[in-house]
Amino acid sequence: MGGGGGGVDLTGAGSTFINPIMSKWATDYAARTGIRVNYQSIGSGGGIRQLSEGTVDFGATDSPMTAAEAKRARGGRVLHLPVIIGSVVLAYNLPGVEQPINLSGELIAEMYLGEISRWNDPRIAAANPGVALPARDILPVYRTDGSGTTFIFTSYLASTSPRWANGPGAGKAVRWPRSVGLGGKGTEGVAMLVKDTPGAIGYTEFAYAHHNGLAMAPIANAAGAFIAPTIEATMAAASAALAGLPDSSDLKLSLINQPGPGAYPIASFSWLLVYADQTNEVNARKLADFIRWAITEGDVQARALDYTPIPPQLANLVRARLELVSPTDSSARRPVAAPVP
Repeated sequence: MGGGGGGVDLTGAGSTFINPIMSKWATDYAARTGIRVNYQSIGSGGGIRQLSEGTVDFGATDSPMTAAEAKRARGGRVLHLPVIIGSVVLAYNLPGVEQPINLSGELIAEMYLGEISRWNDPRIAAANPGVALPARDILPVYRTDGSGTTFIFTSYLASTSPRWANGPGAGKAVRWPRSVGLGGKGTEGVAMLVKDTPGAIGYTEFAYAHHNGLAMAPIANAAGAFIAPTIEATMAAASAALAGLPDSSDLKLSLINQPGPGAYPIASFSWLLVYADQTNEVNARKLADFIRWAITEGDVQARALDYTPIPPQLANLVRARLELVSPTDSSARRPVAAPVP
């Protein structure tokens, strides 16, 4: 894993959800330190597999590893280190409709189950008084690959719709109802299908929807309010989840449907997955330094790309976990590269 000389110093793989900010962090960190980070956007499931097989220095996922996945990890105990917060949005393509379309978990579940098939269905109209909804077919778009974004989305549906909880359920990959919708690979694939298909609706990370100019639905939260995906609304969900968090927590925190009138209900941390017991001291220092930098100095880039930085309380807990990877007070510690002024 990793390397030195003229090649890549650190390698990572996983979540497409985190790819825009990870690419920006890697570019800025290389310019500042000379340390090169290569990240492959292959989906959370792929990131977990590659970390487990020892082919990368870190994985990235939007859904915590299961007990079975953790057991298969060849390098021992895996630390879950939240580094960013993002929101999953319901983006849609309805030409001529200017007002935002309010949706609840039950309505979205019925769309993906094929029970609501037209945009002017009375149940959608009831949540959107005064909006002229078109008599157009609904085309749900879903991920075909193992995905943390799918886990976040289906977890929200399962928390709000008993039918969904008892049917497809929640997971990185679920069995989508037959003959309903279109499948796309990766967050990018879902966003492009929605953009190119009138009548489509799909779940994707906020940054992809925003940068593609897609309309996004305000979503009903636990308090019954329809909340648009904003940094403030996502931070409200994080604040609710962190309330009373003990320092001994494993940091596998869910932001799904958190209480609070202003909390956006479909949000998640993205975690970097690293082994607590590193076999290469130099790589361990490089990895820990990169993550410390990202959660300390990477918040400006995060906000510019429509992510929510993790709160200071959580950043302190992540720094403490990084002491397990590479202690900052080691007498043998040497800088891995001289910072660029």
